[in-house]
Amino acid sequence: MKNIFGYTREMLENYFINMGEKKYKATQVFEWLYRHNEYDINKFSNIKKDIIDKMFGDFTTDFIKIEKVLEGVDVKKFLFRMLDGEKIEAVLMEHNYGLSVCVSSQVGCNMGCRFCESGRLKKVRNLEAYEIVEQILLIQKYIGKRIDSVVIMGIGEPFDNYDNIIRFIRIINDAKGLAIGARHITVSTCGLVPKIDEFSNLDLQVNLALSLHGATDEVRGRIMPVNKVYNVDTVIAAIKRYIAKTNRRVTIEYVMLNMVNDNLEDAKSLAKLLKGMNVYVNLIPYNETRNIDFSKSSKERINKFYDYLIKNGINVTVRREFGGNIKAACGQLRSESD
Repeated sequence: MKNIFGYTREMLENYFINMGEKKYKATQVFEWLYRHNEYDINKFSNIKKDIIDKMFGDFTTDFIKIEKVLEGVDVKKFLFRMLDGEKIEAVLMEHNYGLSVCVSSQVGCNMGCRFCESGRLKKVRNLEAYEIVEQILLIQKYIGKRIDSVVIMGIGEPFDNYDNIIRFIRIINDAKGLAIGARHITVSTCGLVPKIDEFSNLDLQVNLALSLHGATDEVRGRIMPVNKVYNVDTVIAAIKRYIAKTNRRVTIEYVMLNMVNDNLEDAKSLAKLLKGMNVYVNLIPYNETRNIDFSKSSKERINKFYDYLIKNGINVTVRREFGGNIKAACGQLRSESD
């Protein structure tokens, strides 16, 4: 049986049409699941019993489980256990503009970024769309509030699980689903160029973020193995094509690693690389972990880096720090629970 939380409304419409039923029943199902939070198919009272019986044989509503929650100031870290026993994480962050959840897209990750805890945990499998949707549903139930925005930036490389990610986005963005606005959804990639190009052709208004973390091949290549396949110039060319096609601004994620990518020469290289592009840079203070020998840049080094970019016309912010005291680094809680 297929998990119903992995079905878009269009997929359910086709399911009902193939049964000889009207496609509006898909909307009714979505309303039960995402508006009424009713997960027992037998209780979908406005759907005929023979259809309910058929659905009951075709679909499951099984949920992943919350195994552990760590709570800090304005942040909660969730460890989930999948139905097959694998573990992934999500992080809830409270901003002044609402509640944001960072979800995982894979069990483990094959990108192997040197500074990332997830990179130590090799990819076991992709997450199914329903497993990503259920991260949000369970967090909403746990806190008793609606999630306002979603970033796909947890464990895994989203574009290495492209089809399930696109299905997930369509489900949570659907007006009859979780109704999270497209501009409140961000997907992050470390630079899988063919998928950036494919993504640019979709009629989606979601945000794109590039995990760059180094403005030259020398720096980026030392910390991100993917740079051997898609180097800096290749990735930036893809981002320029994306901007030209969609007319949308792209976020450039840049984790600040002490004495690795945070000196003035790095800032100069980054400013030169991004000059004239419709992007903004998000400088990310590093969440240190006991398993990896990188350290967080000092506030002084971050401020100097930031000031240089500002003076050279680059839009830039420094991300507020979340969860350093609750193992909020991507993959950190999962790795310490094995």
